Amino acid sequence: MQVTTGQKKRILVVDDERHIVRLVQVNLERQGYEVITAYDGVECLEKAKTGKPDLIVLDVMMPRMDGFEALQRLKTDPETSHIPVVMLTARAQDRDVLQGYQYGADLYLTKPFSPLELISLVKRVFESQEEEGGAYKI
Repeated sequence: MQVTTGQKKRILVVDDERHIVRLVQVNLERQGYEVITAYDGVECLEKAKTGKPDLIVLDVMMPRMDGFEALQRLKTDPETSHIPVVMLTARAQDRDVLQGYQYGADLYLTKPFSPLELISLVKRVFESQEEEGGAYKI
């Protein structure tokens, strides 16, 4: 099922591993989403403001600024605090998952991951927004 709404949803994919970014990008674009990319937390913050994404897929372990710090900054900035964030990371211990949710992650998916599972989560976020009139609730 592809996105068929008038305006394409824009997703910011952030990971320092270029092959992961490309894998996620290709799979999301096949579903009809527009994808913008960043390769570290600093670039994530810049593109979150300039690119106006509808959702962010964010890794944790990255150079310059890790995903947890980027997430905290996104969620405390009025310009970006409303953007849902799906953490996509190899950091799979319970404390990491809990930290992600405490910092404001909406969903947490661990690597290795299934692209189909990621697409399912992305669709769930957008469907939930539509049902809630723009606010994300799961």
